[in-house]
Amino acid sequence: MAVSAPAVTSTGPSAATPVRARKARRGHLLTSRDKVVLGVMVAIPTLIQALVIWIPMLLSVGLSFTRWNGLSLSDIKSAGGANYSFVLEDYPPFWPAVQHNIIWLLFLAVIGTPLGLLLAVLLDQNIRGSRIYQSIFFVPVMLSLPLIGIIWQLMYARDEGFINNLIGTAGTPSAVDWFGNSNVNLWAALIAATWRHAGYVMVLYLAGLKGVDPALKEAASIDGANETKTFFQVVFPSMRPINIVVVVITIIEALRAFDIVYIINKGTNGLELISALVVQNLVGEGQVIGVGSALAVMLLVVSLVPITIYLSRTFSKDA
Repeated sequence: MAVSAPAVTSTGPSAATPVRARKARRGHLLTSRDKVVLGVMVAIPTLIQALVIWIPMLLSVGLSFTRWNGLSLSDIKSAGGANYSFVLEDYPPFWPAVQHNIIWLLFLAVIGTPLGLLLAVLLDQNIRGSRIYQSIFFVPVMLSLPLIGIIWQLMYARDEGFINNLIGTAGTPSAVDWFGNSNVNLWAALIAATWRHAGYVMVLYLAGLKGVDPALKEAASIDGANETKTFFQVVFPSMRPINIVVVVITIIEALRAFDIVYIINKGTNGLELISALVVQNLVGEGQVIGVGSALAVMLLVVSLVPITIYLSRTFSKDA
């Protein structure tokens, strides 16, 4: 009786070849065409950002140390730090503009941001018509700041404005010139800016409140904490990432404030802001490129502080 030979199982190099081939294929999933497409997708946004942001920024830094009338490149003369000395010591609108920017920041931080937080807390209570109210308060966020400036011009107009008509002084000598009076126009512009800022903050905090673990509220309630203590001791601290974002946004909004005051009176007569001074020196017949660039660089340096803090907290291991 014939006995069949046992099957021989190959365990040599030939058996390992298919496994190596599969691993090699997995390691080379990107074809040459994929690499080209990926390179183009990375290169185009990088080029756009360089042309729109980085190159103009570097040019501004360089021009801040020169004297130039903006007409011919041959007219560019080195000025050292003279533009910065002029801005800090001999440029009358600068320090009022710094003061107004600080007031703008404090107003948004003390009035605008808490108002947005209050709206978010109220609308998070699942009240009737909550979606409608959210849409109403969010509408200013979708509008551009120039359009908001125009809307509030109609509200603040001395003779035909809604506010003076509401208080019954329109068309009379006692009518308040909200945008023309340097004693009140800054506060009028701040109310217009807060109208938009509060809606933006409301949306951010609504998203943060939706992400709070309900178990935290239940635990606080079991411990006997009322709604106020629960919010300030449990809910608000748990929204730390949102709080950081809101603080950074508030600072940046105050620093880059420009559109509303420029529409009102081009940033003059009590509405001086650093951003408005930059435009005044870079645009128009009396342009002073070096001074405008120096102002822009100073504003950039100040703006980098909150941005750097935010990024360091965001990407740190402890965040």
